[in-house]
Amino acid sequence: MQKTTLITGGSRGIGAATALMLARQGHDICVNYCSNQTRADDICEQARALGRNAIAVQADVSVESQVLRMFDEIDVQLGNLTGLVNNAAILMPQMPLVEMDADRVNRILSTNVTSSFLCSKEAVKRMSTDFSGQGGAIVNVSSAASRIGAPGEYIDYAASKGAIDTLTRGLSLELADQGIRVNCVRPGFIYTDMHADGGEPGRVDRIKSAIPMQRGGSVEEVAEPICWLLSDSASYVTGTFIDVAGGR
Repeated sequence: MQKTTLITGGSRGIGAATALMLARQGHDICVNYCSNQTRADDICEQARALGRNAIAVQADVSVESQVLRMFDEIDVQLGNLTGLVNNAAILMPQMPLVEMDADRVNRILSTNVTSSFLCSKEAVKRMSTDFSGQGGAIVNVSSAASRIGAPGEYIDYAASKGAIDTLTRGLSLELADQGIRVNCVRPGFIYTDMHADGGEPGRVDRIKSAIPMQRGGSVEEVAEPICWLLSDSASYVTGTFIDVAGGR
């Protein structure tokens, strides 16, 4: 069966690395992006050069109407969906809780949590054997922050990733007898552009001495377990968390 996978937030960082790795492994891909069409199109061009079908679809995945439109485009242009990577997330400038307002917290939760619920719902409707689907796999991208808490910096982001951990466990049990596996990868300090969004592009280098392996990770090192969890090699794995955090 041809594997077809949607990667949300797929135009940069972990999402882009995952999209390209999946294409190299034979997946047709949908690269979801919110604003950077140029980068999303570039990922798709590289996938097509590998002989894969690839489309870039703009959608704010925290908005239900845009999620529905995106899945309609996948249905028409790629066909049967077999995999979903819930990767889209944002980070906002570092600050303690006492400086956070409701708009910031709600934006973090909507983008990082609501998006995964909405995309998972539409994926289930296409993959579940209860809906005449052929099964599939969902991989949620959480964070080591869900365990650490990110005090003084991003406890809103950490809380949003804690919700993703809970979604993973609950949904894996809900779908276990419907042919859909649900797992989670929790990256630690990875070299991505996201740190600049938080106001500290060099954050990984500042913190790496506190990581047992004494270094930050690469996006490819996170993409590897995501791709494995989507593969048939992980056919008996569901409700599982893989920490990619250098021992922290």
